[in-house]
Amino acid sequence: MNLQLLESFGQNYPEEFDGSLDCISLAVTCAFNKYGTLLAVGCNDGRIVVWDFLTRGIAKIISAHVHPVCSLCWSRNGHKLLSASTDNNVCIWDVLNGDCEHKYRFPSPILKVQFHPRNDNKFLVCPMRYAAVLVEIGGKHQCLPLDNDGDLNIVASFDRRGEHIYSGNAKGKILVLDSNTLEIVASFKIAVGSSSATAVKSIEFARRGEAFLVNTSDRVIRVYDSKEVVTCGKDGEPEPIQKLQDLVNKTTWKKCCFSGDGEYICAGSARQHALYVWEKSIGNLVKILHGTKGELLLDVVWHPVRPIIASISSGLVSIWAQNQVENWSAFAPDFKELDENVEYEERESEFDITDEDKSVDLAAEAKQDEEVEVDVVSAEPIAAFCSSDEEYEDETALQFLPMAPEVEDPEDGWGSQDNADALGSGFNNNSGGGGHDSMGMKENEPGSKKRKTSSYDISLDNAPIEDVHPLLQNKANKDKATAASKKAAGRPRK
Repeated sequence: MNLQLLESFGQNYPEEFDGSLDCISLAVTCAFNKYGTLLAVGCNDGRIVVWDFLTRGIAKIISAHVHPVCSLCWSRNGHKLLSASTDNNVCIWDVLNGDCEHKYRFPSPILKVQFHPRNDNKFLVCPMRYAAVLVEIGGKHQCLPLDNDGDLNIVASFDRRGEHIYSGNAKGKILVLDSNTLEIVASFKIAVGSSSATAVKSIEFARRGEAFLVNTSDRVIRVYDSKEVVTCGKDGEPEPIQKLQDLVNKTTWKKCCFSGDGEYICAGSARQHALYVWEKSIGNLVKILHGTKGELLLDVVWHPVRPIIASISSGLVSIWAQNQVENWSAFAPDFKELDENVEYEERESEFDITDEDKSVDLAAEAKQDEEVEVDVVSAEPIAAFCSSDEEYEDETALQFLPMAPEVEDPEDGWGSQDNADALGSGFNNNSGGGGHDSMGMKENEPGSKKRKTSSYDISLDNAPIEDVHPLLQNKANKDKATAASKKAAGRPRK
């Protein structure tokens, strides 16, 4: 994939529906890895389906949880996957072999989990109606400090490099905390008008640049500059760069995200399967993508590198992309598309072995004779895969998953231990096997021992144990409604 060829001079946002991914079970949430080569989809039956996004085929299925998966996050190098389910469990998975490395049990429902952007040994957990928790793998866990108003409806997120944690509450107060010391660095309040506050529903950061967005219950998406927010300090009053909203329908937003380059913002409607795309610099609405009527949106993610959006509704992952127009003249500059056959006039010397009429250009011939050394060994780092403070790509990163071949008529002994060991050693000798990670293959050998899962019970003081996860609340409400309608239908008239 040559990323330089993908940089089009036109718009860099999706324009049309480009197919769907069916995970067999109902999809609930999804997340791209850093390179956009793998898409992890959390399902209603607790499974995590990892799709190879280039081939649009299933690369791996991890039987992760028993209850629905409600949040997913990839580690920076793509080797680990963090998942949360509606049964209050948070797990860390080894993507290559599908083993659970760590399991954390929380007393209350989990709304969101997020790996530290630069440290795979730390992750952030947002329990329902409780302070966010910063967990160190194999170590301690700390609750993030609350604001003086004591509101417990907390949403939190790491910034782009994990230097700060931004947390917001239902009173519209946003705190900026140092991710190491958890000291409050800056804070500000989102006020509607002069007096009333509005609840913070989510905070999302762009992969590039310093911008972040705040989705609030007043149906407005506010875009801020994180540097300006930190500069303003405690009780500051930073002005949003943009305020985005649907002025016509006054839509409430289910999920918001930035494009890979941070230049566009996509928001999914909470009422219907509709995606709104704005340009961040100007704040103008550039596109509305409409899905099937009557469907409700569950999740929206933007591809880290390309102008592609993945959205989830009614159990399917919908892919939205640009309309690719075939331009044959790009391959041959003198190529012409003809509407009808044209009689070709042959040149005098066209099929001669040596062109007698050609004028001799000695300088040009001398240039051709010069040997030009072309460097085919050193690979230049792709700018889209490197952060602005890095020069090189992460060589240990997991970009693709090895896929076992599907054998229609297997021979005797296929799949046995000896055969599998022979296959495994063959894979490891081939270090350049299809762009896959050879180190990862060693881990994935059938002979390797399965690692024991480390389980931890996280105790939170005064946590709301009786609370039901929002995903399950909606299901319970639907069940009640259907039961009520059945009762009403079957009740005899007096």
